[in-house]
Amino acid sequence: MTQGLFTILDNKPLTATVYRMVLVGDTEAITRPGQFVNIKIEGQYLRRPISVCDWEAGVLTLIYKVVGQGTEKMAAMTAGQQLDLLVGLGNGYDTSKSGDKPLLLGGGVGVPPMYGLCKRLLDEGKKVTVVLGFNTRDEVFYENHFRRLGAEVIVATADGSYGEKGFVTDVMKHLTYSYFYTCGPMPMFRAIEATAVTSGQYSFEERMGCGFGACMGCSCKTKYGNKRICRDGPVLEREEIVW
Repeated sequence: MTQGLFTILDNKPLTATVYRMVLVGDTEAITRPGQFVNIKIEGQYLRRPISVCDWEAGVLTLIYKVVGQGTEKMAAMTAGQQLDLLVGLGNGYDTSKSGDKPLLLGGGVGVPPMYGLCKRLLDEGKKVTVVLGFNTRDEVFYENHFRRLGAEVIVATADGSYGEKGFVTDVMKHLTYSYFYTCGPMPMFRAIEATAVTSGQYSFEERMGCGFGACMGCSCKTKYGNKRICRDGPVLEREEIVW
């Protein structure tokens, strides 16, 4: 983990409520897809944890949803502003267990960390399938970004207004895969747990205090005792989770 100042290069909406922020700064502490940063926002007591979408040569891409005062302030920020970030937090995904045909499942704002993971797996020569789940057509983002990487991409919407009608698990049950990776809301995780036929890794979305394991505010029960989502996670393996 490192702390440093990052300068905003760009901050624009992808949908009515989802924004992409591109910053420049020291990204050396980010070593795995699935890690996150913790952002200090003026006037807010707690930092805001945001998953890393992509990072390369000192350029950091974050995608976030406007859901409260902190992210509202982020959405109003413009190029040239500086932010204080804790960088390289969390354990990230382990790609060594993926097999040759991994499946990536992203739900809503759980989609962004799938992008960096997809890049890593494709660089390793894997055949990657990505299923992106949203409520409706107006919420869909980054579909073409994944396609340009070279992955097979399937979009599912709960209301059937775009792509496949239903949830990511409705698509998942018809696919063949060697391993799965996912990030999204807990109801999606429970549905995946009931559907998956292989091992896999879940990245948990959790409210956090410190973001680096000091406060114990984001503990999760596992078969090996309580683990801190911010430090021991956010990625946990399927076999260790107590649902």
